[in-house]
Amino acid sequence: MYSLLFKSFFRTKIFLVSLILLLTVGVISILIGKQYLVKQEKTIAAAQVFQEESIKKNVEYHSEDLGLLLYYLRFTLIKKPQNINAISIGQSDVNPLLQAVTIRGLEAQKYDTDFENPSLLMSGNLDLGFVIIYLFPLVLIAMTFNLYSEEKELGTWRILAAQTSGKAKFLFKKLLVRILFVFAVLIFLMFLASAMLQIPMNANFWAIFIQSVLYVMFWSALCFWMVTLLKNSSFNALALISIWVVLTILIPALVNNYVINAYQVPEALDAMVEQRDGYHEKWDLEKDATMTDFIKAYPQYKNYPVPEDEFSWIWYYGMQFMGDFAAKDTSAEMTEKIMLRNTVSEKIALFVPTMHAQLSFNSLAGTDMLSHLDFLKSLTEFHKNLREGFYTTIFDHKSADAVDWKNHEAKFYEQDYSFSWLKLLLPTLLITFIIGILAGLNLRKL
Repeated sequence: MYSLLFKSFFRTKIFLVSLILLLTVGVISILIGKQYLVKQEKTIAAAQVFQEESIKKNVEYHSEDLGLLLYYLRFTLIKKPQNINAISIGQSDVNPLLQAVTIRGLEAQKYDTDFENPSLLMSGNLDLGFVIIYLFPLVLIAMTFNLYSEEKELGTWRILAAQTSGKAKFLFKKLLVRILFVFAVLIFLMFLASAMLQIPMNANFWAIFIQSVLYVMFWSALCFWMVTLLKNSSFNALALISIWVVLTILIPALVNNYVINAYQVPEALDAMVEQRDGYHEKWDLEKDATMTDFIKAYPQYKNYPVPEDEFSWIWYYGMQFMGDFAAKDTSAEMTEKIMLRNTVSEKIALFVPTMHAQLSFNSLAGTDMLSHLDFLKSLTEFHKNLREGFYTTIFDHKSADAVDWKNHEAKFYEQDYSFSWLKLLLPTLLITFIIGILAGLNLRKL
C-alpha cells in the first residue's frame, strides 16, 4: 500500500514544485546565514586590528598625558558569535555583537550600533528558522488540504471505499506519505546547515532540530484535523490559509503591539537626558558638588587634590562617572521593562506554536533580546573594571609608559546557551497531541 501511495505522490506536480521550492529556498537561507557569519567575522577581525592600531597611534601622540589619551581610546568587548547564530539571526542584525567604549560615561555609548538600511531591517532575514516557520506550513497546506475532498469531488472516494475496509487508515496513510516527505526535506536541510555552517551537534543544535520537528508535527496535525472535517477543497484551503495568517502574522503583531503599549519605555529617553544632565551641569557647579559624590563611591581618592581654578582629570572623570550614576536607576527601570516585555511574550507564546518556535529558535541561537541584555550587563562590568583600572594611573599623572598596553586587546564575552528542555518542547507537544486527538475522533465519521 505504502509503495503505491509513494509512487502516486511522486508523480504529482505538487511533489516536484514543493521539492524544488523547499530545497531552493532552504539552501538560499543557509547561504544567507553563511554570509552573516562571514560579515561578523570580518567585523570582529577589523575591530581587533583597529583597537591595536588605535592604541599605538594615540600613544605616540599623547603619551605624556594619560588622561587625554584615554579620552580618545576605545576598548572593545565582543560577544563571541557561534555558528548556530546563522540558523536564526533574530535580533542580532539590530543588536551589535561588539561594543567599543571609552572610559567616559557608558550610558551614552551603550546603545551605539551600526547604520542599517531600514527597509532591510523591516523585511528581516531569510534564515533557515524563517523558512521552517513560514514556508514549511504553506507547503504542508498545499499538499494536504484536498486529501479527502479531491477524491470526493472526482467521484473516486466510493470506489476506494468499496475496495478497502479501512477508509480512515487509507486517508491517514495518504497523509503520512506527504508528512514523511516534508520531514525528509527538513532533516536534510538541518544536517546540510550543520555541515555548511560548521555547527557542532551540541544540545542547542539538537534542541532546534527537535523543536523544528515538533513544529512541523503541529502543522501536520492541524492539516489532518481540517481534512477530517470532511469539507470541500475550497473550504479547507481558505480555512488553513486563514489559520496560517492568524498564527504567523496577526497574533504576533497583536502581541507585539500589546507589549509595546502596556510596557512603554520612556526611560530610554530619560536615561539619555539624565546622563547628559548629570555630566554637563557639573561644568557650571562648584567642583565640590562633583567630588563629594565621587569620593563617596571611591573613598580611596579623597586625598587627591582638586584645584578650583584649573582643569584636573580626577574632576573630569568624576563628572563622567556622576553622569552614569544619575541615570543608573532609570537605566535599570528600562532594562526591567524590556525583560517584562520578553516575559509576557514568552507566556503568550506557550499557546501559539508559531511564536513559541520563533522565540525558541532565537533563544537557542543566542540572538534574542535576553541574550543582548546579558551582553549589556557584561559590558557595564567590563566598563567598570576598565575605568577603575585606569583611575589611579591617571590621577597620579603618570605617562602612557606606565600602562602595559598588551593587556588591553579586544576582550570576548562568553555567552550562556543553557535552556530548559521541558519549557522548550512541552507547549508544542501538548497542542499537537490535543489536535491529533480531535482529528482521530473525527475519523469515526468515515
